[in-house]
Amino acid sequence: MIDDGFPESASAESAAVHALGWLDPASGGTVPPLQPAVTNRRESYSTGRIYSRIDSAAYDQVEGLLARLEGGAHAQIYSAGMAAGSAIAHSLGPGAHVIAPREMYYEMRRLLEHDGPGFGLSLTLLDRMEVEHLEAAWRKGQTKLVWIETPSNPYWSVTDIAAVSQFAHAHGARVVVDSTAATPVLTQPLALGADIVLHAATKYLNGHGDVLAGALVTARRDEHWETICRQRRTHGGVLGAFEAWLLIRGMRTLFLRVRTASASALRIAEHLSKHPRVSQVLYPGLPSHPGHAIAARQMRGGFGGMLSFRVRAGAEAALAASGRTRLFVRATSFGSVESLIEHRASVEDPSSRVPGDLLRVSVGIEPVDDLIADLDQALG
Repeated sequence: MIDDGFPESASAESAAVHALGWLDPASGGTVPPLQPAVTNRRESYSTGRIYSRIDSAAYDQVEGLLARLEGGAHAQIYSAGMAAGSAIAHSLGPGAHVIAPREMYYEMRRLLEHDGPGFGLSLTLLDRMEVEHLEAAWRKGQTKLVWIETPSNPYWSVTDIAAVSQFAHAHGARVVVDSTAATPVLTQPLALGADIVLHAATKYLNGHGDVLAGALVTARRDEHWETICRQRRTHGGVLGAFEAWLLIRGMRTLFLRVRTASASALRIAEHLSKHPRVSQVLYPGLPSHPGHAIAARQMRGGFGGMLSFRVRAGAEAALAASGRTRLFVRATSFGSVESLIEHRASVEDPSSRVPGDLLRVSVGIEPVDDLIADLDQALG
């Protein structure tokens, strides 16, 4: 692909829209070509690309754009968000202690909690990711990683990335932030002190519900990062060329989609907070949310397109309401152009603490008045 020297001074939004300005070298087309080649002709055995699992041309553009959007030194894409998270877990080595929030994506929590001990990790889960709680859980010489998810699924709690990063670094540990819900549009964790950012790229980065992918972006290319890069080659959690092509397609509209969803989510949250059939709305954009002040400080331009609410009449009423929506699709996942609704307790494992009256909503890009009317009729 041709890189016409996309200006460093250009905004992140322009970088996304233009996909860093890379063009098709054969035609000059503004849509990059798909490069599915598994292997490459080499001028010598000491130079050039070897094999797509090791170094794929299909990844160059999407990884370059991700690094630019997050202000990082390098990025890697993976076959799924869980593959990206697993790469971090496996990079720590036996004997490492990890501190993570109890409220996080349940599959990642389950990996750390149940699979981690098999490869030598120990784990402490905290109800509140605050410095005083970290200090109480810290194991000198053993704690190697602090895992943050902010806003976190499904209560959308907010963690102060800068404060946690400062504390962790002072005590010799790294910080990883799962910023899937915030996206680089709203938060840049590396600028706040984090070492690595994780995205389930299936969600907002792709935004069209047709790609399963994950991504990591690092603040620096240090020895730990090189271990992670080496493990992707050896473990094989790589993304297909077509999926990488679809991912860069989706990222070109990332800013428009996230801003639209965020503005609509705030409107919906404000409406539901006054609804007689709703007992609680969980959205960091509401002043009533416990993490609102931190969110207002570290998120820019909005508070995201995810919210949850609790139905006053209980679990059965919540289940019934989720089945009556006409625009909101009853489905798992989030971050796509269409709005989704999910009874979260029904899809998590038995250890889940999510209450049965809670419904999780992923706000898409439909007209917000249509979405509000749909929720009103579903709630009855």
